[in-house]
This record gives sequence, structure tokens and C-alpha cells, in this order.
Amino acid sequence: MQYRNGQRLPLDGEGLALRLSVNPRARRISIRIDARAGEAVAVAPSERRLGDAVAFARTRNTWILDRLTARPAGLPLQPGGTVSLSGQPMRLVAGGGAGAARLSTDGDGPIIISGGEGEAFSRRVQNLLKREARRALIARTEVHLRTLGQKPVQVSIADGRSRWGSCSPHNRTIRYSWRVVMAPPAVLDYLAAHEVAHLVHANHSPAYWAVVHDLIGDPSPHRRWLRDHGASLHAVGR
Repeated sequence: MQYRNGQRLPLDGEGLALRLSVNPRARRISIRIDARAGEAVAVAPSERRLGDAVAFARTRNTWILDRLTARPAGLPLQPGGTVSLSGQPMRLVAGGGAGAARLSTDGDGPIIISGGEGEAFSRRVQNLLKREARRALIARTEVHLRTLGQKPVQVSIADGRSRWGSCSPHNRTIRYSWRVVMAPPAVLDYLAAHEVAHLVHANHSPAYWAVVHDLIGDPSPHRRWLRDHGASLHAVGR
């Protein structure tokens, strides 16, 4: 059978799917879980090797089903709910009208108050989180650039499904997932250090990790936090 990039195949389990993905930079066939989309992704370095990726996925069927069925339930952004900002819970409060979401406090603590209803409310809250993410990530990026004596870079904020950030040293751009703003500040700082260090070493060699260590100390706790809690961050707004 001829498989193609982006094709979805059904898995055992109601509504579960395997998405095929070609990544020319991949060194090997791999399987990852897209927590937001609720599907597994079989990655191959070329389209002709997608058949091998499918065969490998079939040998990991039980693991895939366990991971997909264990993913956190969606956390809609709606009045009365909560969302984390810099690791701290913020209650969501309807403000009436159509005003943008803003940070505030009431007698019970910090809140995010926003206008809009339904999807409009959720979108305004997400826009606030993205603004906060941009502010915090640019600030920490600039700190690490100065430490390494690096020139400025262009920073963009996105909503990546599988990567918390990416760096392109050749055109000096760094891209971050806004969702990391919900993590503790030390985790966000680790992500900024991780991407800035790629301006020095465009790989994950021991020399690269030595640069990260010089910037923030031992990165292991922060990597572990993202591994343990990343699916929950991707569930926000779903």
C-alpha cells in the first residue's frame, strides 16, 4: 500500500487515529502523541518509509492506546474555570461587554476578567496568555542572548502541537509555544535558554547541554516538568 504524508489511519479504539508525517530531518522512524489532536503521529524521514512507520506503529499499538486514552480531558476557558499563569491558578471571570481579557484581583485572589461569551471569551483569554507569553519569553531570551554575547533574534509566538520551541540559527529566529507561560517561571526560563543555546550549537550534543547548564544550571527538573505536565497544558482551551 502507498502511504502519503498527512494520511490518517484508524486505530483500535473509538475515534482514535494514527497520522503519518514526513520529517526530512528525522534520523529514524518514531511515534509521538499529539495530545491536543488526540492522535498518534508516525514520523518517517521520507514518504517511501511511511510503510515502515506504519508497521512500527502497529507493534506499539497497546502503548499508543494507553497514552491516548490517558490524556487529560479538555479544559475549556470559560467563566468560573481556572487557568494557570506562571504556575499560579487564575480564576476566570466574565466582565460583560466585549472588552479584552485583563489581569486583576478580587477578594479571593488573582483573576482574569474578560468580555465575550462562549468561544469569544475563550479567544480573549488565550490572547491575554499569548501577550504574557511574548513579554516573558522575549525578556528571558534577551537575558540569555546577552550572557552568551549573541546578537538579537526575531521571536515569534505560536501554538505548536509537539514542540515547545524551535530555533533557526541561519536566519536568527526563535519560535516558542505560548502555552509555556502557564508553567512555572523556571520552566519558561529553561525553554528560552534551550533555544538560545542552539545559536551556539545547532544540535543536542554534550557541548550544547553544557551551554544550557551554564545559563540555568541543571535543566533536568524543567525537562521533566514539561514531560510530566505538557499534556495538561495542551488540554487548555480544548
